[in-house]
Amino acid sequence: MSRYFEKISFEQFKKDVKDDKNLYEEYKLPARQTKTSAGYDFFAIEDMVIKPGEIKKIPTGYKAKYENDEMLMIVVRSSMGVKYNVRMTNQVGIIDSDYYNNSKNEGHMWVSLQNQGQEDYHIKKGEGYAQGIFSKYLTVDNEHIIDKERNGGFGSTNKEE
Repeated sequence: MSRYFEKISFEQFKKDVKDDKNLYEEYKLPARQTKTSAGYDFFAIEDMVIKPGEIKKIPTGYKAKYENDEMLMIVVRSSMGVKYNVRMTNQVGIIDSDYYNNSKNEGHMWVSLQNQGQEDYHIKKGEGYAQGIFSKYLTVDNEHIIDKERNGGFGSTNKEE
């Protein structure tokens, strides 16, 4: 079984984040903080501020590889929602296994956060702001055969070929 996070290529990083090799080399891959943590914390590549009412789409710099019968759920860290009213705009992100190395963006995952609080929300470089949780999923026994494969990146599964 193979399951891991890796950085996107520097070429993709230049497109999505910035042309800064030092920044690319120094950001951290997701990690669990305790031996029984379910979630892998996603760490900020750079300092950022989310103003009240603002939505910020954050490049993670990550892609993830895992088995075909698994998914990666991305959720906001609970303290952000409870203490500061900062939420993911889609509440829970579901990343399918075939998103990895897709032709459009290499499988680069993004997180969209909204500050619904009353004060600016600061995230410092290297600080956790979301977490990824791997999970198996089930399918129905009487499902028809699906031959369609992913052609692109985010939002591509409902598009015609």
